[in-house]
Amino acid sequence: MTGLVGADTETKRRIEQMRAAYDRLRTERIRAESEVERLRRELDEAREAARATFGTDSEEDIAVLIDAARAHNAKLVGEFEALLREIDSRLAAPEEER
Repeated sequence: MTGLVGADTETKRRIEQMRAAYDRLRTERIRAESEVERLRRELDEAREAARATFGTDSEEDIAVLIDAARAHNAKLVGEFEALLREIDSRLAAPEEER
């Protein structure tokens, strides 16, 4: 009988350990599911904002728009730089004529 009692005690101990592990995993699963739901809502909001701002939520289309905006900005910076050089040379011209 002593062997059975010892086996039952060991089995109960193992079950309690597994129950603790199960409870921990269950809590982690619930937390992960909540996080997934929060991230899903954030993604939906970001897509809606992208559609409102850019007319699309397609990453490829937005990348094309960004590339076009960068090219336009680079063109404007070049034009501004040329204008500054022209103004600088005009301002320097009267000093050279003196």
